[in-house]
Amino acid sequence: MLKSKNFNSETLYYQKNCPRSVLGKIVGLLGVLLILSISFTPTFALTELQRVTTSDPRLENAFGAQVVDNVNVNQQIQISADITNNQKKSQNFVYLVQIKDKADFVVSLGWISGQLTPDQKLSPSLSWTPEKAGVFIAEIYVWEGLKNHNALTEYITLQINVS
Repeated sequence: MLKSKNFNSETLYYQKNCPRSVLGKIVGLLGVLLILSISFTPTFALTELQRVTTSDPRLENAFGAQVVDNVNVNQQIQISADITNNQKKSQNFVYLVQIKDKADFVVSLGWISGQLTPDQKLSPSLSWTPEKAGVFIAEIYVWEGLKNHNALTEYITLQINVS
């Protein structure tokens, strides 16, 4: 009797004169088991818009304290959000903020760029100083770049009341 290699802590024995059809069935069964074990391995692929998460849009003053009341005309504010890289690789990004007035006219557009390391959370911000009173909407985008403006996540909005 010959002893084969060790498979998953179980030793397989076969006789020297074992018919090839039995050996073929054993090898075939091991192949099927290998394929099944590979096919049931979970894959957690991210869609294009899941590569980065954007959350908690907010207004802050120059010291990082959250502005919860109305913003005054000529008061400088920071438009911030938390962005998180959901990938196991670094990701270049552009944090872009577009501010529109009630007529949907863009009154400000700014961006910063950088790179997020795997699983990194970052809170970028861009400053804006409103020149007149009104209700404004800040649209916050996170893209791969300015030339390659593929979105890394859905954009989010933030209402800004200026008096």
